[in-house]
Formats: sequence, structure tokens, C-alpha cells
Amino acid sequence: MADLPVTPAPDAPSPSLVSTTLVVYLLFGIAAVVPLLAHGFPLVLPLFGVLGIVAVVIAYVKRSDAAGTWLASHYRWLIRTFWFSLLWGVIGGIIAALLWWLLLLGVLIGYGIWIATTIWVLYRLIRGYLLFKENRPVPGM
Repeated sequence: MADLPVTPAPDAPSPSLVSTTLVVYLLFGIAAVVPLLAHGFPLVLPLFGVLGIVAVVIAYVKRSDAAGTWLASHYRWLIRTFWFSLLWGVIGGIIAALLWWLLLLGVLIGYGIWIATTIWVLYRLIRGYLLFKENRPVPGM
């Protein structure tokens, strides 16, 4: 029988790093959900409030501490969620502004992009948190 190479398991993260990751998920969750509940409509930039910026700064600072652990994928997941939500929010705003003159069609398209972005952000936060809760890395990250 041929021996298969054994890949070592990633290092176990420290309890403080696990707690910090939970705080980042919590800050992103609050940044995405509270304005949605308060205003009743998706924001143009769902994670680009003060809490979202604080969360992404923490994620960038702690990303190197998480290298080699299952948490590294979560930090990459959260950072990418932040930047792609910003990108799509800006794209929705540009479309809304450029097509404003066409019977408000641009506003409807922009608003549709903002709704889709908000749903996508919530999906990524929920999916990432559920994997985090199970101590599993985010697949593909």
C-alpha cells in the first residue's frame, strides 16, 4: 500500500483571536442590519458606516495573526465582503446618477443594485458566521 502524504492541520488560533473574529462579524452585522431596520430600505453602501470601517480596520490588523489558522479564510471573506459591497454600492450610485434623466430608470436600476448588494452582504455575513461557529474555514478562501 502506498502511504499518502499527511497534510498538517492548520495551527489552532488563540482564544483572543477567535473572540476578535466574532467581534468583527458582530460589527459588520450591526453595520448591515441596524440601518436596514431603522430606515426600512437598503443602504447605498451597506458596510461603509463607522462600524463597518472599524470592523474592516480590525480585520486588516488581525489578518496576519490569523495566518495559518482556519480563521485566515474568515478574515479574507470579511475584507472581500466589505470591498465588494463598496464597489457595488458605488456602481449603483453611478448608474442612478447617469441614467437619472431617463424617466428615473437609473434610480430604479441603482436601487435594484443596492437591494441585491444588501442581500448579498447579509448572505455572506450569515454564511461566514455559521462556518465560524462550527470552527470551519470558508471554502475557497
